[in-house]
Amino acid sequence: MVIAAWPGVDAEWSRKIDVPSTAGTDPAGTVHRWHVLDNGPQLERLGLVPAGTLLCVHGNPTWSYLWRSLLAAGTDPARPWRVVAVDQLDMGFSERTGVFRRLADRISDLGDLTDALGLDGPVVTAGHDWGGVISLGWALAHQHQLAGVVLTNTAVHQPGGSRIPPALRLALHPAVHKWGTTTSDAFLRVTHSLASPPLPADIRAAYMAPYRGVSRRQGVGNFVADIPVDASHPSHPALTHVAEGLRGLDVPALMLWGPRDPIFSDRYLKDLLQRMPAAKVHRYEGAGHLLAEDRNIAPAIVGWLAEHVAGTEGTTAAGGSAPKGTGAGHAVSAGQDGFRPLWTLLDELAAGPAGSGTAVSEMAPDGSVARSLSWEQLEKNVADVSAGLAGLGVGKGSRVSLMVPPGVDLTVALYACLRLGAVVVVADAGLGTKGLSRAVKGATPDFLIGIDKALAAARVLGWAARLISVADLAAGRRRILGVEASLPGLAEAGARSGDRSSESPAPDQPAAVLFTSGSTGPAKGVVYTHRQLAAMRDTVAETFGIQPGDRLVAGFAPFALLGPALGAVSVTPAMDVTAPRTLTACALAEAASAVDATVVFASPAALRNVLATESGLSSAGAAALARVELLLSAGAPVPEPLLAGVQRLLPRASLHTPYGMTEALPVTDISLEQIRAAGAGTVAGAGNGVCVGLPVHGARVAVLPLAEDGTAPAARPVTEPGVTGEILVSAPHVKDSYDRLWLTQQASAGTAGWHRTGDVGHFDAEGRLWVEGRLAHIVTAPGAVVTPVGPEQAIETLDSVRMAAVVGVGPAGTQAVVAVVETVPTARKAGPADPELAGRVREAAAAAGVPVSAVLVVPAQPTDIRHNAKIDRTRLSRWASKVLAGGRPGTP
Repeated sequence: MVIAAWPGVDAEWSRKIDVPSTAGTDPAGTVHRWHVLDNGPQLERLGLVPAGTLLCVHGNPTWSYLWRSLLAAGTDPARPWRVVAVDQLDMGFSERTGVFRRLADRISDLGDLTDALGLDGPVVTAGHDWGGVISLGWALAHQHQLAGVVLTNTAVHQPGGSRIPPALRLALHPAVHKWGTTTSDAFLRVTHSLASPPLPADIRAAYMAPYRGVSRRQGVGNFVADIPVDASHPSHPALTHVAEGLRGLDVPALMLWGPRDPIFSDRYLKDLLQRMPAAKVHRYEGAGHLLAEDRNIAPAIVGWLAEHVAGTEGTTAAGGSAPKGTGAGHAVSAGQDGFRPLWTLLDELAAGPAGSGTAVSEMAPDGSVARSLSWEQLEKNVADVSAGLAGLGVGKGSRVSLMVPPGVDLTVALYACLRLGAVVVVADAGLGTKGLSRAVKGATPDFLIGIDKALAAARVLGWAARLISVADLAAGRRRILGVEASLPGLAEAGARSGDRSSESPAPDQPAAVLFTSGSTGPAKGVVYTHRQLAAMRDTVAETFGIQPGDRLVAGFAPFALLGPALGAVSVTPAMDVTAPRTLTACALAEAASAVDATVVFASPAALRNVLATESGLSSAGAAALARVELLLSAGAPVPEPLLAGVQRLLPRASLHTPYGMTEALPVTDISLEQIRAAGAGTVAGAGNGVCVGLPVHGARVAVLPLAEDGTAPAARPVTEPGVTGEILVSAPHVKDSYDRLWLTQQASAGTAGWHRTGDVGHFDAEGRLWVEGRLAHIVTAPGAVVTPVGPEQAIETLDSVRMAAVVGVGPAGTQAVVAVVETVPTARKAGPADPELAGRVREAAAAAGVPVSAVLVVPAQPTDIRHNAKIDRTRLSRWASKVLAGGRPGTP
């Protein structure tokens, strides 16, 4: 052993220990020599008393080196933990026994080692790959010592009828197995290649060190051969014992996962969560099989130990004390009386005088009403489909992905699932194919209800779920897609059964997983309970005065779903809801005319196209729009000139631009008149950001002041005017948690009782909130912290600029401020702006108090698909850095 060649390992940790064996495969009296990395002696030398022992077990073909970051983290004087990372027998630098060791032997071996070490608890196990199964086997056999379990990318069960991952099938193939795992080092090299980013040469060399030579790799091959591929395998009973034993294991659990693992995919995480539903979970997007190399997981584990194992429950990884429950809104609303489920008004209207009146409609491209249901029909369809779904096996807690365009079918499917207590997963096509697939796989739905295109994608992209088609399909098509049922078929089956006996879900049970737009990183799943969805309905109703009998044109999917809950007649215009800018003035007017609309909801991008196409409006269409009383537009900042143009089309309407996010919709509200009042005396509010008004009904808003480095450290929330900081919100309708993103949730709830939005802003003297951008997009220039929205608005007052983005280039603290503009007319290619335009942009930004170092132009800003408005400033910053360094501009 050459410890100096192991980067990140302290020589003091490495030790050998002789351990008597009790494994049945060894003769009586056998003693094996183990190698472990153990920081215990170091803690003792430093005078640190550990809170417990973290027992770390590697998989195949790694060794204890995998856990070096935890060994180092365990020596923190503030949170000392003894960390014992083992080299399993025949692996790492432990003894080569010459005996084929099965799973049961390895579990027994680990018990022999801990006996020899004298571990007496509290012990937390940590396992990766097949080391996860072995660590869990030890945990089940030593529950008197056990304080918790940590798992990274592992599996305890192979579903019946499902083949093991292709990489393992190849490694097990008789023609490949011995050569690939033992004769050569191919298996090691392939495993190491899974790291993302790639392993540095010295780290790869350290992983290879114990396995140089055929005789040193026998355990690698045996480990692969011991994978229980089916019930006939000798290790299948031991694996089943571990898998079933987990259902009764009542200790804190943490699961950290790399979703890009070709071996242990999210389906294995789903299985583990079914066995250990209380586990905390964090999926690291972009990470794969070698999670401990792809990401620094030590802080997460140490934080979890402090919160859930070491007696300091309530302290979050982000600092501060979190309320009981996971979301800020949960703590506020739990326990309130008078809970009314989301479907309450739907049922009441169906049973009342309005029952025969229209409840939901959808428009055809030719301007006619394609489909429509009355309140009575809607309630009956929901009840029938709900009963049919129950007959198919959908029940409380079942996850159902809805891939249906807004309209009649989506409304029926949504409310049918909610009434059953199923958890609806809503990830729209606006995320793009890649983002949508990532979201669906991460949510691991049990069922997927979709249109034909979505069902085909499910087959091609490997979305593991039972498939239900929206429409009846021909037998051949059903067979090709693997579809089990259709919504019409389920409705018929439900009507025949007459079963309406399902018990309503509890208020604080999960109801929905709604995905963010993905405009500031991978889309995140946001979990809402039934109580929080109901609170969202009530907040919208109280804030905007929407009442039963109102008639809503929903050009934005969330409001299409909320309409029936508000008792509003809802119509979906003819448009591609995944591309808001496809809404035309004619389509909006035709939808408004179909229901004599009083309320319109459309995104800013949709409104831009409505104005761009207003010349095609008929006199009847213009009259229908003139009868609208309320317009809501959200999802991105709405410039005052855009609203002024919309006001011409909707002369009677009160125009409102609520501010909110997937995690809390809405947070504040402001009208056009209030926007104009707030901007009086300024150049479109230049330097101030976007005024989004006052908190909505039931909400509180505050900010965490920014530090000089552009961060918002946990501190006392303030509401004083002029203090820029991260925006906080507390309300009954704030989300419960982020789905399988424990660390993200910890950070968002790091200030007790509040949700940290990641947005930055300030209050003015009248108590109105101004949004200045995202915390992640702050530019830290020399001696100044620059928030982007104010200077961007100032630049956008130029006639030649359609959209502007202000980004930072260079190291934090010394960043140059760069303006990237989309011009009118459109620039032919991206690159540096001409001197005349650059000068005008600099002058406009300077008027907002921001000096701009460089100006670049792009034919089109990179925006999110859902809103067509949120600029990807992080992407632009990377692109601008390349251009200013002399690289070819290309496309940002």
